[in-house]
Amino acid sequence: MTDNIQLPNQVFPTTQGEVNLTEVENEWLIIYFYPKDSTPGCTTQAVGFSCLKDQFEALGARIYGVSRDSVKAHQNFTEKQALTIDLI
Repeated sequence: MTDNIQLPNQVFPTTQGEVNLTEVENEWLIIYFYPKDSTPGCTTQAVGFSCLKDQFEALGARIYGVSRDSVKAHQNFTEKQALTIDLI
């Protein structure tokens, strides 16, 4: 059995514009948290999710990575690593 989790009704800045997670229409949300952009483990994780993005989307899932870094840092990380996932 899957419990529904109440998401905050709040707009977050992301690498692909603003998002309110309560308005995302995908059946599933994958929200993963990581400490810092451009560190070895975090890069491996983000690149892995990016490589599998199409497969997750085919299952109705949307992926968001979350860290305390700025949107500018996320954008640099995304460009440097050719990430296809959205970072909050």
